[in-house]
This record gives sequence, structure tokens and C-alpha cells, in this order.
Amino acid sequence: MRRHRITGLLGAFALAAAGLAGAGTPAAAAPPAAPASLGAPASPAVVAAAPVVAGAEPPAEFGTDWHDPLTPGPPVTRPSTRSCRVTLAQARFVDFTPYRGDYAPPNGCGRGDWAKVVLRLDGKVKGRQYDRLGNLTVGGVEILRTSTPEPSPDGITWSVEKDVSHYRDTLSRPQPVEMLIGNVVNDTYTGVIDVEVTLTFFASDERTRPAADTPDRVLPLTTPTVTTPRNTERLLAEVYATGSGGGCEEYWYLTVPDAAPYSCKAADGPYREVRVLVDGQLAGLAAPFPTVWTGGWSNPFLWYVIPGPRAFDVQPIRYDLTPYAALLNDGRPHRIEVSVAGVPAGQAGWSTPTNLLLWQDAGRAVVTGALTRHEEVAPTGSSRWTPGSEHRLDTTGGHGLTVAGHLDTSHGRVVTTVTRMVRHSSTHRWTEGESRDALSAEWTDRESVTRGPTTTRTARAYTMEGETTLGAGDRLRTVLSLGDRADTVVLRAGREIDRSRLDDRYTGDASYTANVPREERHAVATTTARHRLYGSQAPGGCHDRTLTTVQGVLTVDRRGC
Repeated sequence: MRRHRITGLLGAFALAAAGLAGAGTPAAAAPPAAPASLGAPASPAVVAAAPVVAGAEPPAEFGTDWHDPLTPGPPVTRPSTRSCRVTLAQARFVDFTPYRGDYAPPNGCGRGDWAKVVLRLDGKVKGRQYDRLGNLTVGGVEILRTSTPEPSPDGITWSVEKDVSHYRDTLSRPQPVEMLIGNVVNDTYTGVIDVEVTLTFFASDERTRPAADTPDRVLPLTTPTVTTPRNTERLLAEVYATGSGGGCEEYWYLTVPDAAPYSCKAADGPYREVRVLVDGQLAGLAAPFPTVWTGGWSNPFLWYVIPGPRAFDVQPIRYDLTPYAALLNDGRPHRIEVSVAGVPAGQAGWSTPTNLLLWQDAGRAVVTGALTRHEEVAPTGSSRWTPGSEHRLDTTGGHGLTVAGHLDTSHGRVVTTVTRMVRHSSTHRWTEGESRDALSAEWTDRESVTRGPTTTRTARAYTMEGETTLGAGDRLRTVLSLGDRADTVVLRAGREIDRSRLDDRYTGDASYTANVPREERHAVATTTARHRLYGSQAPGGCHDRTLTTVQGVLTVDRRGC
């Protein structure tokens, strides 16, 4: 599906967004329907501005080039042991033909007992192109979901790294590989997306042991019906949930009930929830992350250098389904289904590829037990529209679930209790014609998992504060801040044994003159991202990096800790 032009932040600015595709390009010239199109195409101005090191003097406005995209998150740490590198995929994406290849584990670094496995994607593109959504599977298991930055005429390069050690089971044997970054290349959209994906395997030795807490089996949920090993003693589901594809669900947080006069409708408003069901019973719930792609909010100048949180590395939602392991261990097929609540019936726009991660009891062929508790706090929520010269939609919603079960394993009875509570609150304001469109929203997702004597509590909070206006002289301005926060604490027998904290924030302010030739757009933008991570999940216990760009030039690259 092509980038849609009807949401509040996009509807009133359709001509402006279309103008970004190139001087004189009408909206009808956008790419044809294709599921990976995410946002407005890149549209450089005419003032040259070559990428420079942090601290350089920025130009007065955007030029024909800018700094290569980068993110402030921590690098993936690597052991100092022997390493082996394998090329997983190498492709030039010009249409919707997937890359297909074959993978074989490397020789010389062990066979499945690796200390770590690191995936790296290196990409390059130049010219004019939309942002695109991509995915990579090995043996049917999705191991990476990503999106692409929008290029400059002179070209950009970027990279994404990810620790994929927990896919050890999949990577330990030969597998088919498939990768797709759906793209459209023609006389207008000239950017060919060129990528190489590699895996680097680090051998274990006496001092560097194999990656901890790695599942014994990884099963892709390619159909709802699945049969799991009968000695499963721990079971997680990971869901790469993304609202994308150019329709209204790409901007689900802005949808309004049918009665309200707004471009993007959803009968129940913007509340969304990603659910997992086992044999028709609710087994897990979570708040989706409000990803903003690199053409989002009608203003790609916000994202040319610094993408929003998670845009390059879409992180899966994880659900602990261990309380259901006893039910699934009966040797018969069962149904595990994923759905997104709140999406209008029959409306597309969400993708939810799912993997099952299983740990097996080496001491028993069959592990028995029971599901002992299932308590659901009924979902609540409402969207209240207040009409006026400035329309207002106030939305609240929430849902809660507690499930528990026990398993009689070779090392004794283990009781697992999972509690999860999600909440959403937002205020959406817009004027007639949507020349002003603003959103203030927060999502919380609180989870507690107790397995035996150990309890892990995670409190997640996602925030979005933004406003787009089309003012005098067709000057379009977007001011936006995004937040991705999580606090995790681990208790054993009531005593704290571990703690970590994530605080990833983005702020941006970008404007340009719409509906004019390129040389008259005079685009400017200041963007800042700060990623802070403390505790056991951070390299060395602390990571703190701040990036700032002005007109595409990196002016600040500051590291704390």
C-alpha cells in the first residue's frame, strides 16, 4: 500500500506531501499499492550541504546531501573469542521480488554453542525514494524487521546491528533465507535499496560461555495450528507487530470514531492492543509500540539523519505463555493466534509475524502440569468527541490479565504466574480542514512474571507529543517528541538481584514551504535524540549518548557515563 494521504497529520497536507516527491509531481504520481510503503518520499532542497563531523557549522537550510543516518543506542557488545562471518543476504531491491538464498552454519566457531551471534545490515541508497518496510526470515523464523531511511540525491549509507543469539536453534543447521524490502523504482522514484546482511559468530571457550537463557527450539507460527515438544518447561511468544503499509493503521494513534469529521476513521477510535489466544482463550496482551517511520508526520525532514525510536530495529513484543505449557504438552495440535484489537473489521494494515521460543526439560520426555488460574480484568475504554472550531477527541482504555500454571519438571514443581496491565490515554485536537493537528498520548504496559522464586517486573511507558500546522504562505511545521521508557527489576525470594532502566527520547522541529518548487522550500530542521540505558542490559552498566542535527548536519555527538 502506498503512503496514504488522508490521516490528520497528512490529510490537510496531501499536496505538501506530494510536492515532496519532486517539483510539479501531483499526488496521483505516488507509487502504486505496495505493502512496504510507509511515508513521504525524500525531497532535498537545492543548497549543498555535505555531511561533516559533529560540531560543524550547519547551513542555513537543507541541501542536496546530509549526514548518514545514525542512532544513539548502544552497540552490540562482542566477545574477544574467535569469530566467523557468514553473508546471509545480498540484494538490490527494485520491486516486490524477495531475495531468496541458502544459509549454512560456519565452520571453525563451534556448532550451536556460540558465545554470541551478531546480525549486521549495511544499506545504501541514493536519489529519491519512499521509506520502506523490510523483513528477514531464516527457516521461516523472522529474525529482523526494519525500515529504511529516505535518501539524498548524493546517496546515504546506514547500518543496523542486532544480537540474534537466541535464534541459536534456527542458525545451527542449513536453512532457506528470504528477505524483502518492497520497493518501487521508476523515473520519479529512483532510489534502489542495496543491502548486505551478515552474521558474525563468536566461539565459546573456557572463559566465555555460550549465550545464556537461549531457547532450545524456535518455531515460526506460520499457521495458527502448532504442536509443541511434550517436554516444554518454558514457552515465550515474540510478535513483530507493526501497523504499516500506507493505510490508516500506519497512524492508528490518530484515528477517530466514524461520527467525527476527520480523515482517518476507526469505529472505536485509536485504542489498540496486541493479543495472543491459546485455543480461543486470551493468553496474553500488550500495548503496541507507536513506531513513527522515516516519512512520518508529513515531514521527512525530521528523520533524514536520526530516525525515531525502534524505526530501524523493530523489537518484538514478548509474551510468557508458560502457564499454558501443560495444556500444549499433550502431544496434540493446538491453536495459537495473534490479533490486534481495535482495528475496524475487515481493515488491513497490521502485520504480526510470530515466533515461539521453547525451553525443554532434558530430564523428562513429557512434562505435565495444569493451568490453574485465568483472571481477566475486562477491557475498558471510550473515545469522546467534542466538536468545535477545534475538534477534540479524548480516549482512554485499558485491559488486564493474570494467568498461572504449574509444571512437574525433573527438577521439581515450578509455578509460573504472569500478570499484565495495559493503559492508553490520549487527547487529539484538530481544526476544520486539519490545517492544525495535534496529539498528546501515553501508553503504559506493566508486566510481572514469577517463575519459581524469581520475579521479573517491567514497567514500560511510550509517549508521543506532536503538532503539525499549515500556516501563512503554506509554511508547514511539525514539532514532535517521542519517548520509549522501561524499568525492569528482578527479585529472588523477595530480594532485588538485578535492575535496568531504559530512557530513549527523540525531539524534532522541522518546517518547509509546501506547494512550491524545490528551490523555494527553504527546509530547516533541528532534531535531538538521547538514549540512556543503565544496569545489566547496558554495556559496562551504563550507556548515555546524545545526537543533535541541524539542517542534516551532525552538530552534537556527546557520550555520558
